[in-house]
Amino acid sequence: MALSSILHPYRRIVRAIWDNKHHPFYAWRILRDGVCDGCALGTRGLHDWTMSGIHLCWIRLNLLALNTMPPIHPDVLKDVSRLPSDEPSLRRLGRLAYPMIRQKGDPGFRVISWDEAIDLIAERMKQTHPDRLAFYLVSRGTVNETYYVAQKVARFLGTNHIDNSARVCHAASTAGLRQSLGYAAATCSYRDWIGTDLLVFWGSDAANNQPVTMKYVHLARKKGTRVVVVNPFREPGMMRYHIPSIVSSAIGGTRIADEFIRIRPGGDIAFINGVLKCLIELNALDEPFIRRYTSGWDALERSLKEQSFEELERLAGVPVSQMARFARLYAQSRSAVFVWSMGLTMHRFGTENIRAIANLALARGMVGRPHCGLVPIRGHSGVQGGAEMGAIPNRFPGGIPVKSDTARTLSRLWGFEVPATPGLYITDVIHRARRGEIDVLYAIGGNLVDILPDRAYVRSALSRIPLRVHHDIVLNPQVLIEPEETVLLLPA
Repeated sequence: MALSSILHPYRRIVRAIWDNKHHPFYAWRILRDGVCDGCALGTRGLHDWTMSGIHLCWIRLNLLALNTMPPIHPDVLKDVSRLPSDEPSLRRLGRLAYPMIRQKGDPGFRVISWDEAIDLIAERMKQTHPDRLAFYLVSRGTVNETYYVAQKVARFLGTNHIDNSARVCHAASTAGLRQSLGYAAATCSYRDWIGTDLLVFWGSDAANNQPVTMKYVHLARKKGTRVVVVNPFREPGMMRYHIPSIVSSAIGGTRIADEFIRIRPGGDIAFINGVLKCLIELNALDEPFIRRYTSGWDALERSLKEQSFEELERLAGVPVSQMARFARLYAQSRSAVFVWSMGLTMHRFGTENIRAIANLALARGMVGRPHCGLVPIRGHSGVQGGAEMGAIPNRFPGGIPVKSDTARTLSRLWGFEVPATPGLYITDVIHRARRGEIDVLYAIGGNLVDILPDRAYVRSALSRIPLRVHHDIVLNPQVLIEPEETVLLLPA
């Protein structure tokens, strides 16, 4: 093994210590008693609620400086043309500590009082038609209570134009699972990974995006779990990974994937359908489960018969032999967990990708049993909560559809008239803003410039909004876009 590979985890630990050198005792208290800034697992201190022992990942160490860094000096923002343009460099300038304003023609921001900031926002919202007002929340670190208050305020102001960052990552998972299972969330716990026969990662670089999960993979492999990765790119972290809270892994690394299936981009449905055809040929379906708990199997089987292996090979980018090999491995497994991320969801056919994975799980009854299930893996703490609290344009809290009768019910409960027409998704807000049809955007976190396609288009759209409010912990490129009229920075 190369020396650089052995030293890599130690360099990262030294970097974390160096980044927090000015407040070492405070940093230790955050690690010991605080919650993770970005984890969807619910890690508190150096432990979580699902396994014994120390549980610490690299992302937590990397984010630690967000808690300990000093406030950014106001003079730094007097001329934004002198600031770096990349997000990591902007973060390192320090945390936002005061309300600041920049108006059209100003070279940068100046400090104002909270009263001035609140009065400015309130006055502008009073003058704005609800259809020209929008809210957007990012999921990392946003708790359910924040989502709930934000969506209620939006509806109090007469708009359903509220959305969150799950829109551009896992909205397809929500829709696909609801359509397939009637349940729009993961069907099992991370604990089910430990002891499952087969763990499959589809379009997911969990090692880099959800590194806290790697300890579960390590423990699962020790119990005999086979790990398969289906992805167009051979992610190094999904082959071998260094887990900081396990000494042997931190030094020598943990082997992750037993098998790697390199499909072509967008080839997931074709690969899954090929596997289903192989399962039928192997007589490896769970027929009693299918008859008792599913509907529509006959139609799916007829559709599969019309799809030739030659066509599926071309679309999937892998030979039938690999489909058959995967099918045999799956057929021999008494339990299986399928995990996926944005490699499946951020596609034109993202919802169909999720429905295909659900079909594959249901074909062998891998839902509703221990060590089995479907897991749309999230990297942010509040992705699921955002939808369930109603911070989306087409659903009220609890997943209730936005329509006339549900709006009337909430109007009686909340004491004000709730709008009954579904609002705009964030991508539609950007299109409207580009046409000059959005007057106020209140963004809690987020960097739409680097998340949505076509940076130039998004920058142009945001620059045409008369009032942008960015409520955040640190700077990012989005907040530096030239204002149409006014940009407000609020510290979170």
